[in-house]
Amino acid sequence: MTEEQYIKERIDDQIKWYSNKATTNKLLNHWTKGAIIVFSAAIPLLAGLDFCTGLKNVILGILGALIAILSGLSGLLKFQEKWTEYRTTSETLKHEKILFQTKTGPYSEETEPFKLLVTRTENLVSKEHSAWSQYINKQN
Repeated sequence: MTEEQYIKERIDDQIKWYSNKATTNKLLNHWTKGAIIVFSAAIPLLAGLDFCTGLKNVILGILGALIAILSGLSGLLKFQEKWTEYRTTSETLKHEKILFQTKTGPYSEETEPFKLLVTRTENLVSKEHSAWSQYINKQN
């Protein structure tokens, strides 16, 4: 595999994957937290309104249940943690690629910079995969 192929097929693909996952988890985190805030603020507002007591109690119960569900899902699925981990991995891969392409940092005096790039990149991806595996196994 050539340097160009490796960068395009491995590094760029991984950067894109981690970046997309980071964006998705960021959106899910913001939506769940935002909904929790809105539903929490709505409860005392609705409780203070004078309208059909039975309907009001149902609405308040639904809002409370939604808050519990969203809080539980947010904690279980760890949107914020995954968002930051995926973004960090994506940015680290970008950083590594730039260092290699500019022959700076650890690549400046390396006799075989491509081998070092592959080693460092694969270690990073492997570390992320290992952390994911531990997280999955911990939940089972």
